[in-house]
Amino acid sequence: ACPTGLICLENSHNLAGGTVMTATHCAEICDRAHEIGIPVHLDGARIFNASVALGESVAELSKNCDSVQFCLSKGLGAPVGSMLLGTKDFIEEARVWRKRLGGGMRQVGVLAAAGLIALTETPKILHRDNENAKRLAEGVANLKGVSIDAEKVATNILIFDVTSENISASEICARLKEQGILASAFGNSIRMVTHYDVSREDIEKTLQILSSII
Repeated sequence: ACPTGLICLENSHNLAGGTVMTATHCAEICDRAHEIGIPVHLDGARIFNASVALGESVAELSKNCDSVQFCLSKGLGAPVGSMLLGTKDFIEEARVWRKRLGGGMRQVGVLAAAGLIALTETPKILHRDNENAKRLAEGVANLKGVSIDAEKVATNILIFDVTSENISASEICARLKEQGILASAFGNSIRMVTHYDVSREDIEKTLQILSSII
């Protein structure tokens, strides 16, 4: 078997329903990995949502990792873009591999400007997304035919199970799409995500429509 060459962490965790990892937990994993010479990469696509939920800074949540990636276009609401962080040597090598894999872009200043706004302004209101997800989870928990533990919803992602024998998860998502609401089905579960463009009014409307479908 090939030896382990890299440990990848994710915070918040997508398919675990947006669960979060504390800075202490992350540091413990990094310390153990570094003791045996294994680097740690942090997939922080939605780390700003995790930061708000935990009350810990992004710097604290990521400082022990060797490299970090976060997304500008998910929780932060920019039109496009992600950031990769690491040592100077690491980033220089990453630039080479980006070009080798066709990832170079030209005249991206306008995109970078939007990213800067997302970085400086959106974190101030990011708590709204987490709060909207919590409200959505609480509402879903009161519906018949579905099941969710609303207390476990920490950030802007929620996953709930369809228990009804009269309609499937994919059928629910199709009916929601007809009403302009996007959700993802996998097996008997449905994943929903709140973001910058979702208001509290949208949450209440979604709950009303869900109630009429199930």
